[in-house]
Formats: sequence, structure tokens, C-alpha cells
Amino acid sequence: MTDVPLDPIAIDVGSLVKKTVTSLYSHLVTRPTGRAVRMAIETQLLGAGSRSLSLIDLSEVTILDFSCADEVVAKLLQRYLEVDAQEAFFVFCGVHEPHRDQIQVVLERQGLVAVAETDTAVFELLGAPDDLEQRAWLRLEERGLIGKDDVESLFPEDEQRAALNRLVDRRVAFRSPISGRYHALSRLVRHLL
Repeated sequence: MTDVPLDPIAIDVGSLVKKTVTSLYSHLVTRPTGRAVRMAIETQLLGAGSRSLSLIDLSEVTILDFSCADEVVAKLLQRYLEVDAQEAFFVFCGVHEPHRDQIQVVLERQGLVAVAETDTAVFELLGAPDDLEQRAWLRLEERGLIGKDDVESLFPEDEQRAALNRLVDRRVAFRSPISGRYHALSRLVRHLL
């Protein structure tokens, strides 16, 4: 995938919890614990290049409360949406029922979106996409890759193309600066990590 200049990073949050807060359990239940885990993730991202794709694995986290979902997911996303931040894309995997609602609520409250693997090879857009963004994301997810020559036929209206570009701006889709092709993050995770 020569048109995808992304540094792949896999981060196991369950292991980070055990290392960061010296606990035998993978529970994310206090804001200080969530903050410590987010800071550990940010430290790992410092070693990445100017553009990265991170697979944040929550599968070993048994309990995730709202404050930790805010710290580990929402604040992490906010940090890397800042203008001066490195260009980082995230896919949260292992997002099962004990975490899904908490992540959904904190993302909605803050107007954020995130790609989550909610079952094996099943990806969802969580948070607060508008209807056009949701439809654009589903079309991209279904295809995996959309060439720049196909954009107008697949997204014939200006507002549909604008929604596709908002997905890139919100970092839940990747547009190659080399080829101009749009990539679903789920496809990139399978190919890069």
C-alpha cells in the first residue's frame, strides 16, 4: 500500500492499565487511571511519524466507566484533532457491551466520532456523525477504498462529497496525499497492523 504513508501502532490498553497503575485487574474506573493510560498512549505515539494509525485494543479491559471513556477515548481524539498535533488516526477494537455505551455517550456529548470494532471484523462509527457523514462512512466502509475518479459517481451531490471530506477531517477516514484515494480505517487496520 504505497499510497498509505501511515506508521502503524498497536496499543493494548489492558496491559497499559496493569503497567501504569500497577493493578492486577484491567479496570478503567477512575479519571486519574484513565488520564494515566491516555498519557501512556500519547507517549507511545511520540515515537510514531508525523502520520499514524493506532489500533487501541480494549478487549482486555473488563470495566470502563464514563470518566475513563472520556479520558482514554474522547480526550485522546480531541488532542489529535488539534491543528498543531501529528496526524493520528485511531481504531478502537474490542469495544463490547461493557464499554460501548460509555464510549458512545462521551463521544456524543463532545460531538466526536470514532471507528470501533464491536465484534470480530465488524466496524461501527460511534459518536455523533450527522446523517450524511454516517451514509458516507457506510459507503466507504462497504467498499474499503474509493478512488478519486469514483468520488463523483458514488457521491454525486456536493453535500455528499463534503460529508466524505468531513470524515477525513474528523480522522475516521483516510485520504492518501499521494493518490487522493479514500481509505476506510477498518481496511487499513487489516492491511497495516
